[in-house]
Amino acid sequence: MVLLLGIGVMVYAGAQIAETQHIYQEGSTAYNDLSIQVKKSAPINFGESPTQQSDTDTEISHEIKGTSQSREMQIYIPDFDIDFDMLKAINKDTAAWLYSPGTVIDYPVMEADDYNYYLYHLPDGTRNANGSLFIDYNCASDFSDRLTVIYGHHMKTGDMMFGSLKGYKNQEYYKEHPFMYLYTEKENYRIDILYGFVISAGQWREKAFMYEENLGAFLDYAIRNTTFKSEAKYEEGDKIVALSTCSYEFDDARYVVLGVLKTNEN
Repeated sequence: MVLLLGIGVMVYAGAQIAETQHIYQEGSTAYNDLSIQVKKSAPINFGESPTQQSDTDTEISHEIKGTSQSREMQIYIPDFDIDFDMLKAINKDTAAWLYSPGTVIDYPVMEADDYNYYLYHLPDGTRNANGSLFIDYNCASDFSDRLTVIYGHHMKTGDMMFGSLKGYKNQEYYKEHPFMYLYTEKENYRIDILYGFVISAGQWREKAFMYEENLGAFLDYAIRNTTFKSEAKYEEGDKIVALSTCSYEFDDARYVVLGVLKTNEN
């Protein structure tokens, strides 16, 4: 009886794991299909740090922009043509597209009305454990605020959604991934990664770091607790994006990565 009970438990556990993997795979396939539908050109992957960009990067930037400006004067943003009309037709809540070269982060970002719905739903409304990336509903969905917070899952089973953010706990990972890119209907941005830190969910809520009015305290906390040293620069008035996900150092831990939004105008 004990043996049969043990076998039953193992079979049940195996079935649960298989079901979980199936759900995650469904979500991954849905995102891959969506990317094929709405992205009209492939990105060029540059992994150089802000002060160590290659001659090739500079030459391509000049060629694309049609200018002989130096690399320091020209911010290169991979030439995606995101079909926001199609994204909006699928779901009017679509606010942006976030891309991190060399990682799985290549997803739409949704405008949310609460903290729950997009934790469990894909952009097309399908219920799925992968959920969606979504903007804190206290923040402007057009990134016009000085602070915009984006949430995403970190599943223990892999790097889907925001799972790869944990890499920024290592200095070498930052050196390999100093930029992300954000695409919106009105403007495209390079995100220069500034800081990353672990914080409890309770402390995050207590300090109300999702509110723009607390940006100064937010940056002070990030500076004191960052897990890597960045070459990026922040100037008063710059817009900040915070990417928040679960972390597993302790119960209800969160890992937050901050970046500054840059365009060819700043």
